[in-house]
Amino acid sequence: MAAAASHSIHDRPWLDPAQKPFIQIQGVSKQFGPFVAVDNVDLDIYRGELFSLLGGSGCGKTTLLRMIAGFETPTSGRIVIDGEDMSSVPPYDRPVNMMFQSYALFPHMTVEQNVAYGLKRDGVAKAEIQSRVNDMLGMVELTQFRKRKPHQLSGGQRQRVALARSLVKNPKVLLLDEPLGALDKRLREQTQYELMNIQDRLGVTFVVVTHDQEEAMTLSTRIAVMDQGYFQQIGTPTEIYEYPVTRFVANFIGSANMFEGRVASQEDEIAEVTVDTLPVPIRAEHAAPLAAGTRAWVAVRPEKVQLSREPFSQAGINMLEGQVEEIGYYGESSTYRIRINEDVRLEVTHPNLRRPRDGRHLAEWEDKVYVGWEPGAAVVLTS
Repeated sequence: MAAAASHSIHDRPWLDPAQKPFIQIQGVSKQFGPFVAVDNVDLDIYRGELFSLLGGSGCGKTTLLRMIAGFETPTSGRIVIDGEDMSSVPPYDRPVNMMFQSYALFPHMTVEQNVAYGLKRDGVAKAEIQSRVNDMLGMVELTQFRKRKPHQLSGGQRQRVALARSLVKNPKVLLLDEPLGALDKRLREQTQYELMNIQDRLGVTFVVVTHDQEEAMTLSTRIAVMDQGYFQQIGTPTEIYEYPVTRFVANFIGSANMFEGRVASQEDEIAEVTVDTLPVPIRAEHAAPLAAGTRAWVAVRPEKVQLSREPFSQAGINMLEGQVEEIGYYGESSTYRIRINEDVRLEVTHPNLRRPRDGRHLAEWEDKVYVGWEPGAAVVLTS
C-alpha cells in the first residue's frame, strides 16, 4: 500500500493556524426522504490541496461532491469557497468545474473543439480561446491529437481530454468523480502521476471522489474516509494508514490483523492487551492512557509482521507460534496465512528480495513457523 512522503509545514497548511481554509464545509447534512446520505459533516480543505473523499458505495462521498458543485442543495449547513457562502450561488456561477467519471465528451467534436466548448459558451474572445486551448493541450500532451474525435482515442487520452476541458476555464476548484475508474490498472497507475504533476503545475485545488484506496493514497495530500454519511478519519495518507483511529479505517485502508481483547495494563505508553484466543498477551504502543479492563482491538499490518523458522531473540517482541496454511505469490512479495490455532489466522506479507532457489519460499505449506512484531508496529483501537 502506497503512502505519501512527509512534507514541511509550508506544504501542510492545515498545520498552520494562520492559514485560512479555501473550502469550508460546515455542519452539512443531506437527506433524501428518511435516508441520511451525508450526516452533519465538517471539513476544511486548503488552497492547492489534492484532497480525496474515500469510501465504499453509498457512503455519501459523491453526494457531498455534488453539493460542493451546486448540483445538490444541503438539507442543513453551508459550504464556503474562497470566503463566499455558496448557499444562494447556482452551479454555473460557482468557481468550480466538475469532471465526471464518464468524461461526457461530445462524440461529434474534435479534441480541440471539446476543450474549447466551455470557453465558447462563456463568450471568450476567439484568440484567447485558441491560446488557452493550445496551452492546455500541450500540458496534457495531446497537441498531435487535436483533430481527432473521441472514438479515435484510447481511454487514457479521452481522460486527458476531459481533464483539459475541465481545467481550461481556470476554475478555483476542480471536482473529480472517480476520474480514473474507466482505465485499466497499468494505465490508471501511470495517469495518477500525470494528474498529480498537472495539479502541482497549475496549483488548482482538486477534490477527488474515489473508492480505490491505493488511488487515494497515491494522489492525495489528505484523505477523508467516509462511511454511512460521516467521516471516520481525516488525515494524510501516512496518518490514515499508520495511525487509523477506528477498526473501520484499519480494515478499509489496506489490510490488518485484528485481535480483540481487554487492556491488562499500560506503562510508558506500552499497553498490554489480553486476547482470549491467544496464549500470550499482546504489547502495543498507545500514547493516550487506557484504563485496565477497557475493551480494545490491536491491529497490525501484514507487512510489519516478521516470519521465521526459529524463535525470535529480540526482547519485547510479540511472538506467536503457528503453521503455514496458505501461500500467495505475487512476484514482488508473498503473503503467508499462518494458523495460530483453531480461532486465529494471521497474514504476513514478505518482500521477495531474492529469487527463490528451486522455487522454494521463505516457508512452505504446513511448516512450523514463528511470527512476531514490535510493539511500535501495532495500533490499539477502542472503537
